[in-house]
Amino acid sequence: MDKHALGEFLRNKRERVSPADVGLPQGRRRRTPGLRREEVAQLAYISVDHYTRLEQARGRHPSRRVLDGISRALRLSSQERARLFQLAGEREEREAATPVREVQPSILNLIGRLTDSPAIVVDPTCRVLAWNPLAAAVFEDFSDLEGQERNVIRRYFLNPDKDRPRYGVTDPERFVVTAVSYLRMAVTRYPDNAELLSLVDELLAGSEDFARMWNSHEFRIDRHLRQTVRHPEIGPIELEFDILTVPEQEQQVIIFTADPGSPAHRALQLLKVIGAQRTNSPAPVSNPS
Repeated sequence: MDKHALGEFLRNKRERVSPADVGLPQGRRRRTPGLRREEVAQLAYISVDHYTRLEQARGRHPSRRVLDGISRALRLSSQERARLFQLAGEREEREAATPVREVQPSILNLIGRLTDSPAIVVDPTCRVLAWNPLAAAVFEDFSDLEGQERNVIRRYFLNPDKDRPRYGVTDPERFVVTAVSYLRMAVTRYPDNAELLSLVDELLAGSEDFARMWNSHEFRIDRHLRQTVRHPEIGPIELEFDILTVPEQEQQVIIFTADPGSPAHRALQLLKVIGAQRTNSPAPVSNPS
């Protein structure tokens, strides 16, 4: 591994990629040419510190998965990608350019233990891959949906529930901007994935709201938010939600919580009972299809 040559290569390529090339806003106070280090790290799904150390010739040996993520983030050509792997002292093996949809058993175990908190796992395109029973009780039973219908962005913009549009979220804008931002990153990481490109085309053709948001190039990811969800049986439930990243799988775990003893917490306890009576299944559900 040639650390100094690798760092120089990364810096040179980063400065040649404009924010518009990867769907990011230009911004008014951009002092450096090209992308910022934190933007490359975010697009590559690695920590800012890890990427910075690589660029400064201080980093440890990067894995093939890290190199693959950096290659996509910097929009490297096949020749540039090969050069990146060569400088890193790693043999190039192209991974399948498709999102991982298998959920690790440890993550399934985690959301299964969250008996007082709804939790779901989504892939980079915002397709729901796994959920616990309380998430099904609060939002909907995702097992009733198949394949692409389980994508929350697609469902939000194209197929909202007539009786409970947009999951009853009373102020969905920040949540939706975050979801669309993840979709932007997915397009950057998987530029040749036919299913993903078809999804974006379908959303652009079928929703003026999505088209406006997509064409604005707004990029913002909020990993912590407070939202009120209006449940048809329980009424309004004020929830905090946090997004945790599973870097190896490029998946997000979204956990919804309420303060103990609060009306929202009591509502979740009631829904836990109602949900158990309906499903008779205390285990988390994983269905990546």
